[in-house]
Amino acid sequence: MAGIETPILLDFPDSFETERLIIRAPHPGDGPAVNRGIHESINELQPWTPWANPEPAVEDTELHLRGAAARFIQRVSLPLVLWRKTDGMFVGRSGLHNIDWSVPCMEIGYWVRTCLSGQGYVTEAVLGITDFAFKHLGAQRIEIRCDSLNTRSTAVAERAGYTLEARFHHHVRATDGSLRDTLIYVRFPE
Repeated sequence: MAGIETPILLDFPDSFETERLIIRAPHPGDGPAVNRGIHESINELQPWTPWANPEPAVEDTELHLRGAAARFIQRVSLPLVLWRKTDGMFVGRSGLHNIDWSVPCMEIGYWVRTCLSGQGYVTEAVLGITDFAFKHLGAQRIEIRCDSLNTRSTAVAERAGYTLEARFHHHVRATDGSLRDTLIYVRFPE
């Protein structure tokens, strides 16, 4: 498949399911549930994510999610919200970002709310999103980038079948101001 010149014209589903999850684009009104998940998980988010410093208010989260929905429609990025099928509980966020439609290649980012950590939801989501990107978007390369000290994130990448391709030394400043290495994990179509 060649690169995609006009991604805004791409038609693909804005939601899909895995065994335990509904994975979909953000909707207006998602802010309160997502913000509760952020509030619960703030201590785990703040070391790795600049957007969690300071902790966002509900209105900030709703504003962010409405902008994310617009970016999804424009195909600039494909932010996704994870919901548990059994009870509709907000599980976490993920999505496809830093998209280069000329390849196409993209990056998966993710986080899970603290009370659901360690239950395999993020790995399940990453596997589902990876499959979605290969089947519906024609992805030729999918990356997971993470801080080398974020062992939980690297474990997700490895469980999802991603291979460590590179380590960028002193690549970014962490939220505490220190220089950190970035690990690049990658998968290609089968």
